[in-house]
Amino acid sequence: MSMASVSSAGFCYSKSRTGGVRPNIAAATPRSLVVVRAEAQAINPEIRKTEEKVVDSLMVAELSKPLTAYCRCWRSGTFPLCDGSHVKHNKATGDNVGPLLLKKQKE
Repeated sequence: MSMASVSSAGFCYSKSRTGGVRPNIAAATPRSLVVVRAEAQAINPEIRKTEEKVVDSLMVAELSKPLTAYCRCWRSGTFPLCDGSHVKHNKATGDNVGPLLLKKQKE
């Protein structure tokens, strides 16, 4: 590899004539497949365990909808939005994680 090339995360980047860096996909090294499996374990092992379900709300002035729920259990099929998957997760693990609610602030 020449001094004009830099390797990062399995891709080879080369400097263009204008000095910018662009990916050189043809020179990329093959990537191995990484499988990540979520085990049934608590996401919130210590914080606010005396509460039945941890849900936080924030008032935001500039929202298009009156209420938006964001997932904090990492199980949602519509991630980053909450689809209620935390209910099943909480029953399986004894956890108490709930969504982050963004509420439109009334003007």
